[in-house]
Amino acid sequence: MYAILDIETTGGKFNEEGITEIAIYKFDGQKIVDQFISLVNPEKPIQEFVVKLTGINNKMLRNAPKFFEVAKRIVEITKNCIIVAHNSSFDYRILRTEYNRLGFDFERNTLCTVELSQALILDQPSYSLGKLTKSLGIPISDRHRATGDALATVKLFKLLLAKDDKKTIIQSAIKYFDKRLEKEKLKNLIEEIPSVLGVFYVHDTNGKVIYIGKGKNIKSEINNLFVKTSRRSVKIQERATSVSFEKTGNELFTRLKYYLELENLTPKFNFKKKFNLNESAFNNDHFLLFDKGREIEEHAVILVENNEMCSYGYTNLAYQENNIDILKNVLTKIEHKEIAKTITKNYLKKNNVKKIIRL
Repeated sequence: MYAILDIETTGGKFNEEGITEIAIYKFDGQKIVDQFISLVNPEKPIQEFVVKLTGINNKMLRNAPKFFEVAKRIVEITKNCIIVAHNSSFDYRILRTEYNRLGFDFERNTLCTVELSQALILDQPSYSLGKLTKSLGIPISDRHRATGDALATVKLFKLLLAKDDKKTIIQSAIKYFDKRLEKEKLKNLIEEIPSVLGVFYVHDTNGKVIYIGKGKNIKSEINNLFVKTSRRSVKIQERATSVSFEKTGNELFTRLKYYLELENLTPKFNFKKKFNLNESAFNNDHFLLFDKGREIEEHAVILVENNEMCSYGYTNLAYQENNIDILKNVLTKIEHKEIAKTITKNYLKKNNVKKIIRL
């Protein structure tokens, strides 16, 4: 069962809008079985541009019921229904905001006819309700009024149901209020990650790195990220489609890899650290630093030449370590040398490494 709706608002700042009109049509997939239509007194003035768009003005709403007076009816007509709207994230957000003001947690699964149309009706010049319905020959009256727009959405949704002949696209497009599909997706992303010291990368649908994290147990760190409810964490969770990782073997390489990758990749959801660059010199101009590698018998190696961080990487062969020319080919060049030097010097002040060999 579906509750196909449209809401008109006062306009204004995000989450400060008030509802001026609402129309809900309960739809069983074939026909409308119930409806609720009402003007609503938002108890705040309507923005002038909204008055011109909808024709609804403050005078019309003076004797209209306030939201708390229609709230029960909305709960009843949408109970056990999936809310359907053209740009459902807007209408659902407006409803949830109004119920939050009343201290009630309004939770419904939702479907967006914009997203469904983009998947089932391809190559349209516009997916706005007015232009889309016109191109499909769907009549629409009272445009930008809740009743007219909601009825047009009913007709559009009926067409979309017919086009989804395998009955998979609409089902997969449902956004569950308890985020069950998203939770399953995130659970699957975490499943293959080992509980090791390292750095991890969260990728979007295009493979782009949108977040980098690190930790002694990256599986635990990723799990913590995926259960957080902050705005930034939720955005990462919504966009995450894959997670990759790199074992580092030791804390120094974890820090180096993490901060150097932040500089190189500039992921969208990381806060960039500002370094107070340590301009003091190392005690020696030329040396190799060895620490614990990722596996037994492997070494993590840093090459310093002319008092600069040149390259770093891993080796498990003695002849590589004993031949500087071969070693240089094995190691990865460091681009942000001053940041790497600051990280390394700060680490060495408080921690020991396996060995340092002067060249």
